[in-house]
Amino acid sequence: MKREIELEVNGDRYQRAVEPRMLLSDFIRHELRLTGTHVGCEHGVCGACTVLFDGEPVRSCVMLAVQADGHSVRTVESLAQGGQLNRLQRAFNECHGLQCGFCTPGFLMTLQPVVDEGKQLSDDEIRDAISGNICRCTGYQQIVEAVSQALAEPQEDERAGTA
Repeated sequence: MKREIELEVNGDRYQRAVEPRMLLSDFIRHELRLTGTHVGCEHGVCGACTVLFDGEPVRSCVMLAVQADGHSVRTVESLAQGGQLNRLQRAFNECHGLQCGFCTPGFLMTLQPVVDEGKQLSDDEIRDAISGNICRCTGYQQIVEAVSQALAEPQEDERAGTA
């Protein structure tokens, strides 16, 4: 029996009837057609499916869509505004913090709250922040450099309605 849920995704409200066992990652990808959230391991280990749930990074492949009822979710599609990459996305691009790109959305969604906080971090602290995300291509150093660059850039209003 399907269950009605209502949630906010990237600032838009959605109502859907879903199977109680539907994963949040499947809801995002198949119901909403937001395919930037990738599914890798399906066990919450690789981090590719990370989204922001009420502002906190979560693994959407181990969370049910019904658990998101009444909550706010942000996916990687929410980061760029007006066709412009935000500072974290720009830094990943400029520092070559991505190669194949499969893991990149998960890294971005894991790191966006870190960058939003604006606190300067050491390389070891950045490595700790990304320790739950797996990348098979970059060797991680470029990702660490990208985060350092994004943190060094002056904070700007990257999301509508925030300061």
